[in-house]
This record gives sequence, C-alpha cells and structure tokens, in this order.
Amino acid sequence: SFCAPLVLAALPTMATGEEIPPALQDSWGDFWLFRFFVNAAGYASIVVPGFLLIQYFKRRNYLETGRGICFPVIKTCVFGSEVKSAHPEDGSLPPRAEPAETSTARQILKLLFCAAGLQASYLTWGVLQERVMTRTYGATETEPGEKFKDSQFLVFMNRILAFTVAGLYCALTKQPRHGAPMYKYSFASLSNILSSWCQYEALKYISFPTQVLAKASKVIPVMMMGKLVSRKSYEYWEYLTAALISVGVSMFLLSSAPNRHASTVTTFSGVVLLAGYIIFDSFTSNWQDALFTYKMSPVQMMFGVNVFSCLFTVGSLLEQGALLESVHFMARHSEFTAHAVLLSVCSACGQLFIFYTINQFGAAVFTIIMTLRQAFAILLSCLIYGHAVTVVGGMGVAVVFMALFLRVYARSRMKKRSKKLPPGETPVQKV
Repeated sequence: SFCAPLVLAALPTMATGEEIPPALQDSWGDFWLFRFFVNAAGYASIVVPGFLLIQYFKRRNYLETGRGICFPVIKTCVFGSEVKSAHPEDGSLPPRAEPAETSTARQILKLLFCAAGLQASYLTWGVLQERVMTRTYGATETEPGEKFKDSQFLVFMNRILAFTVAGLYCALTKQPRHGAPMYKYSFASLSNILSSWCQYEALKYISFPTQVLAKASKVIPVMMMGKLVSRKSYEYWEYLTAALISVGVSMFLLSSAPNRHASTVTTFSGVVLLAGYIIFDSFTSNWQDALFTYKMSPVQMMFGVNVFSCLFTVGSLLEQGALLESVHFMARHSEFTAHAVLLSVCSACGQLFIFYTINQFGAAVFTIIMTLRQAFAILLSCLIYGHAVTVVGGMGVAVVFMALFLRVYARSRMKKRSKKLPPGETPVQKV
C-alpha cells in the first residue's frame, strides 16, 4: 500500500506525456516482429548450449560417475533429487492458516490489508505500465521528447527485483527441501519472459482497457493448454463462463468506433501480440502447475523462474547492446528511472501479496480481489488517460466481470459439495 502515495504524486506528470501514434516507426528495426526474433535469437544462444550440456551429462550417466567440485552444482541443475509429492497440490501452497482463536476483527483487518496491498500494487503497476509504454519523456514546448521502446529492459528490471526479493525471503525463512532439477524452471521462465514482453509491446498498439479484458479472456486458452499439457478435464460451468467471457470481450472490441482516438484502435499487431501473451502465459501457468508435483513453496518457484529470467534477459540485452542504451535513457530521464523502479517494486510486492492472500484466505477470495482489481484498472485508465467506452462496450465489460464472479461462485460451491461427499464420488459428471 506504500506505492499508492507515490503513484498519486506522479499522476499529473503521467497524464501530460504526449502520445506517439504507433504507426510512426523510426525504422524497420522498430517493428515488433523484428525485435521479437532478435530477442528469441538471444535466448536461443543460451538455451541451445544449455540443452546440449544437459543431454551430455545425462548420456554420460554423470549422476553415478561424476565427481569433483562441480558435482553438487551439476546434480542440482540437471538431475535434482527427483523426489515428488504424492499429490500435486501438496507442494503448490503451504497449508492455509485456520486460526480458531483469532478474533473476527483481526481477520477483517488482515483481509483489508491483503486487498489494499493487492489493489495498490497492481493498480499502480497498470498505470505505470501504460505511462511508460505510450507516452514520451523529456517533452517541452520546442522538443517533442522521446519514447522508451525496449520492452525487454522493463522485463529485466521486474525480474531482477523479483529474484532479489524471493532470494532474500528463501534465505530468511524455512522452506521445503528443494528437489526439482533447476533447468526445468527455464521453460516457465522463457514463456513468462515472452508473455511479459508481448504484454508491454501490445500497449503500443491497443488501449489498456482492451488489454485488461483480453487478459480476462485467457481462461479459454488456459483450459485448452491444460488439456494439452496436464490432461485436465473441466466442468460444464467452466465452459459456460468461458463462453460468456468471450462474448463480453467481443462486444467490447466490436464497439470500437472508426473515428476513435488512435490510442484505442485495436490494430492487427496489437491483436497478434495479445494472442502471443495469452498463449505464452497459459503455458507458464500450466507448466508451473506441473512443477509443483515436486515439493516446493511458491516463493521457491518465484526464485527459480526469475533466476533464468534474469539470465535470459540480461544475456539478450548484452548481445544486442540494448542494456547500455536503456541505462543511458534512464540517465537522460530521471522521471523514467522513477517509473521503471516503481514498476518493478509493485510487481515484486504484488507477487508476495498473492502468496500471502492465498495462504491466509484461499484462492476464491484472492480471485474476487483480483477480479475487482481488473475492473478498477479499466476505470482508472479511462480517468487518467481519457479512453472512451461506448454503451455496448460497457455492457461487454459487465458481461465479462459477471462471468468471472459466476466462475468464482460456482467453483466455491463445487468445493463445498465435494467435501460433503464420500471419498471417490464426484458431485457432477466430468465433461
């Protein structure tokens, strides 16, 4: 919640930045598809040698034959302890606290603290994200100012702070014995980097409210990816709410008038980038879910993923020479430095609030808080940056959030009913 005063103080300067239409690209090198392939080539220069080394150690049966000073490091990175929990959910979260003697007033205060922390962290993060990616820095009456273009540097800033926070938390608190091979975090890390990059880049072509609604609609690809990666099955109400979300998002997108301001026109590039974000993010969540079959805490997951995220992003930035260029931009514009640092702080604090809220109150309460956060984010973006929403678009937004709350309600009812049934029986027929 300490982020709120800082962002409120920065709001006047955020809203005054002059916006540059995305169609005005300085050169073909600024085109997002070119940057995507350049970044991917940078990641491949780390992934490919790493893959070959892992295959080499496995073929040599290094776990039985290896010796020397490097053996513990190689064992941890390539083999791990290979000890999995009996049930996938065992390692996903520590047991939720059920304090019998805690007063109701204290529980209410704790819930308000969690809600305030999540709202402050992610609302601030959303406002700053739109400011950094869509407005200029250093604009005067005679100078148009310049726009920050390297989304990968922002991803690196977020990940280096998250890595530091998670590392300190793991060092200062007792954690489960780690058993997963470290290299398995690299898959989630790579997809997480790419999803974050697509998210930042998409703001150059579409409005923030459009992005928020598109993120809400990722329920559908997450379900599809769950079937492919984890072989999951879903209930009929999950398909129903996913369809309602799609209808609401379609109403919002189709309500865009042709004469709308350039900042809110959904371009083809923006749609492709949003699709990339949703696909990569869906893979990340499902891969992390599969990784939780190893006994680990969420903070250990946060640390492991961010280790590789820092490695991939800093390697790619150094290869492109973009790291020094971004640092020089920070030196020229102190306002951007403050925004980038605060963006990273909000991202790291938000992740810690997520873990704490789920541990204290469960996933249902957390989902309700975050669904409200998405609605507040759209409202805040429209107020600060002047995005217009038509009546049909507003109805679409209402349909989306109605479906999200219906999803939370149905899931909580299903959990209550399943607890009352004898073991082995299911409350409804699986689809």
